[in-house]
Amino acid sequence: MKYAFIRGHCEEFGVRAMCRVLRVHFSGFYAWLKEPLSQRALEGVRQTELIRQAWFDSGKIYGYAKTES
Repeated sequence: MKYAFIRGHCEEFGVRAMCRVLRVHFSGFYAWLKEPLSQRALEGVRQTELIRQAWFDSGKIYGYAKTES
């Protein structure tokens, strides 16, 4: 979240100054620019898409499907 803030405001303020204020290392920010999502975050995105697809395939039913009698 801090890195996204820095990226969004780098036109207004210096990157190193924002890193100092936000207490993050500037090298971490530049590494994040090269690969913003970690492997764990990418796996989370993948799993979320699988869950979304399963929900869509089930007819958008969450939980036990109740049948009308």
